[in-house]
Parts: sequence; structure tokens; C-alpha cells
Amino acid sequence: MLKIKNLVCGYPSGFTIKNISFEVKGNEFLGIVGPNGSGKTTLIKTITKLIRPVRGEIILDGENIGEMNFQDIAKKIAVVPQTFNMEFDMSVEEFVSLGRIPHRKTFQFLETPLDEEITRDVMRLTETFELKERAISNLSGGEIQRVAIARALAQKPQLLLLDEPTSHLDIGHQIRLLDLLRQLNRDNFLTIIAIFHDLNLASEYCDRLLLLKDGRVHSIDSPEKVLTYQILEEVYNTLLVVQKNPISNKPYVIVVPHPKEYQK
Repeated sequence: MLKIKNLVCGYPSGFTIKNISFEVKGNEFLGIVGPNGSGKTTLIKTITKLIRPVRGEIILDGENIGEMNFQDIAKKIAVVPQTFNMEFDMSVEEFVSLGRIPHRKTFQFLETPLDEEITRDVMRLTETFELKERAISNLSGGEIQRVAIARALAQKPQLLLLDEPTSHLDIGHQIRLLDLLRQLNRDNFLTIIAIFHDLNLASEYCDRLLLLKDGRVHSIDSPEKVLTYQILEEVYNTLLVVQKNPISNKPYVIVVPHPKEYQK
């Protein structure tokens, strides 16, 4: 599905991701984890051509992304960023329907019945259909996140990229959203790459984890092999305990406060 080969890229400020190589198989759920500033968002932006690589290749289904136009990329890859900068207000239904734009033909300005059907279906799937007439500006952070995922699903992508998809959601919506993503991954053969700050959510839902440190791949493997206290203490520079979740047997990371905290 996706191959990253010796990727080097970054910003004028000097930060780069350095010689990153990995593969994502079709129908895989890959989590990207790592400390702040380790290159997680930079990697997602480079995959979608928002940042130009200095060196290396990104291959999608055998085709170099650097040689694809943005419309063809959008037919295969959908992205849910951390935040949206809305230049003008619109209804939720109008916003979600924007996901159909990559599939429009030349000089097609109106939605087809198929476009409308897909828009309604993904809104029901993401529990946003009841919001369809609401203005985007009147939504909470969590509602905007679910609407953004609906718009991405309207693209009917093969690969879904998400930058911290649960960051604005309460715990109930976090679980419902990740259950939905896992269902899409398994039943609809949707390949997913998502950035996580919550290591325990990443452990529960991802097939593999890509752990970044200082712009490089530190580890990429199953949650059981990546989320060990030895690896995490080295990468995050803090004390941690890793046990097994009593329900799923997946690794469960427990934060250990600094001893001085107990003296307060």
C-alpha cells in the first residue's frame, strides 16, 4: 500500500525527519507515537505533499506520490488534521460534501445523487447526521472532529491519515470513534495511519506502532514490542510502568510521578 524510502524533509528552521523508511500494508492500522517535536505531523504532511522531501521516495500503490497531482492523491488519501482554518462559514452537510470534490468531473459544479448519498451515509456513520443543518462555527471541538472525519470518509479513500483524532473528544466519543475506525479498517479494508499522544489508546487499537524520536524511527513493531518500559523511558525521558490491560492483555502504560511530588 505505502512505502517510505530514505525520507528526509523538514522546515527552514532546520528541523528535519532523517532517513525514515517503513512500509504500511493494505488494511493495516498503524499508529505513530513519540514525544512532542519528534516529527509525527511533519511525516504526515510530507506523505500528502504539503512538505516537499529533500530526499527519498513515497510510493503509493506502486506510484511515486511526487509524480501524482493533488486530485489523484485525494482520490486515494484522505487527511484529518489537528485543526481547521475556516475562511467562511457553512453548514455541516455542505462541509462534509466537500469530500466529494476530488471525484467530480471537469465542469461539474453540482453534486450527483451518488455524492448526496455518500455524504448522508458517512454522516450517519460518524453520528453527525443530526448536525447537518448546524453551522460549523457553532460546533464544539469534539463535534468538529467527528465532522472532519465524515468529510474525509466522503472521499472514499484507500488510506486515511489522522493527526491526533481523539484530542478534542471526551472518553466516550474517543472509544466510539476508534471503534468506528477499527470497524472501517477491518470490514471496509480501509488502511489507517493515525498519530496518537495517548499510548494506551494506540496500544489498544493499532496493529503496529511507529515510534519516532528526534526525527528518526526508533522502533516499529507490535504494541507489545514497542511499548516496553525500557524503550519508553529512553524515548520520553521519564519513569513509566508498563503492565498488561486485564481485559485485552495489551500493554498499559502507567505514569510514575517524580518522587518530589509525593512530598507536597
